[in-house]
Amino acid sequence: MKPLSLLATSALLTATLAACGGSGAPAAQVPPPTELAAVDTPPPQYPIELACAGVGGVSTLKVVVGVEGVPTEVGVFKSSGQPALDEAAQKAVHGWHFKAATRNGQPVAQTIQVPVTFTPPQERPNQCFALDSQRQG
Repeated sequence: MKPLSLLATSALLTATLAACGGSGAPAAQVPPPTELAAVDTPPPQYPIELACAGVGGVSTLKVVVGVEGVPTEVGVFKSSGQPALDEAAQKAVHGWHFKAATRNGQPVAQTIQVPVTFTPPQERPNQCFALDSQRQG
């Protein structure tokens, strides 16, 4: 190939890349997205009256986790049928911590549904006997 042809081909290639928005330099790497991850999710306080009565249920909550990894909104998506369980679930989830999801390397808010299960204890808690005494007295 003659030097002039090589120069013309190089100029044509540069012009073509420029027209496509390419500069010939490699594109910046975009970090892959990451998903929301639970970090600290302590269980809720089981309302003692319901635990003693053997009442359980599942409260499904709608939770918005902000960019700092803490819930910014917590509401009942599907009730357990027991307002005290729903309230205990919401109170607990407000204190949970997550690792925020990311998009393009930046944290983003994400909305999730969280089921919180209340399973009555196998053995009746000792506090139940004190409650029984109060009700009878």
